[in-house]
Amino acid sequence: MEYLGEEIRKLGFGLMRLPQKDGAIDIAQVCGMVDRFMDAGFTYFDTAWAYAGSEDAIRQALVERYPRERFQLATKNAAWINCKTREDALAQFETSLKQTGAGYFDFYLLHNLGEFRTKPFDDFDLWSFVQEKKKEGLIRHVGFSFHSTPEELEEILTRHPEMEFVQLQINYADWDYPAVQSRRCYEVARKHKKPVIIMEPVKGGMLANPPKPVLKILKEAEPDRSAASWAIRFAADLEGVITVLSGMSNLEQMEDNIASMREFTGLTEKEKQVLKTARDELGKIPLIPCTTCNYCAKVCPAGIGISGSFTALNYLTLYGDKAAAAHQEEWLVKSHGKKKAAECLQCGACEAVCPQHISIREELKKAAREFA
Repeated sequence: MEYLGEEIRKLGFGLMRLPQKDGAIDIAQVCGMVDRFMDAGFTYFDTAWAYAGSEDAIRQALVERYPRERFQLATKNAAWINCKTREDALAQFETSLKQTGAGYFDFYLLHNLGEFRTKPFDDFDLWSFVQEKKKEGLIRHVGFSFHSTPEELEEILTRHPEMEFVQLQINYADWDYPAVQSRRCYEVARKHKKPVIIMEPVKGGMLANPPKPVLKILKEAEPDRSAASWAIRFAADLEGVITVLSGMSNLEQMEDNIASMREFTGLTEKEKQVLKTARDELGKIPLIPCTTCNYCAKVCPAGIGISGSFTALNYLTLYGDKAAAAHQEEWLVKSHGKKKAAECLQCGACEAVCPQHISIREELKKAAREFA
């Protein structure tokens, strides 16, 4: 499918959750994943200045190993992270160019707009900056990623019609979920005739292993399909979608996604009904809507393992296995050098940056009780 003059297939390689080895990104494994992705005919790679080590990793695994014209590379500017001056924000672009070695970016995004995070882009006039870089040939297409309300998306797109695309969190679980409003945000983008890049189609991995009642519905419909496949295909079925990003962490995940998307032509009406039934069943289970983006961790003064604590709580809610949930908490929090929920200062800094609008302090109190 062609959008914005670019021929891009519907699966994109999200580089936020790359495989790790000895505490660092496993470059050898990433090279193997890149090779498999490219061999299958997919060409879109998504990184960001804020994804620690990701830009450097994709330089080694992709940019230095393939002709530049064979792939599309996207990265992002997070002006709301530790930028006190316009120069600080502009420096992110130069850093990304250096770290990726890409020469130019096919897609460049203003990262995670919404709420207070939009203001630095306005204050530092990043809107004009990216247009200047586009004229210089250092950016081919300019857009932004977004985590907030459809009303705010409407306001931004009205003020900035020059933006060529928007990246949205869309998955079947969040389609009508009030805290995310995937459907309404998607409809706003389409109203403004903006093509959409989809992020979090598997909801941070949660839809790869959904609750048993949901999995039962999916498996009864197609026994040989993975749960993640249903999530990816739901997103790819929407009109006006440039690509669906999947944050793949190993070759097994990649093979599953390739199998789902290589010959994908759309969902049947029967498949759409299956997903609606699954979504209705999922909506009956109260989970913390954390996607492990870890923006909260970047601002937490106490170094609390917030997303790890929430993953463990959700595990407990879904499976009722206290020992297994405690093991998750031990691994995702303590073993990763984070502090336990009980050490939370209750300052609220995390809640100000959470794209999912989670009442983090209250949930951490629950985690402290469960995993004392």
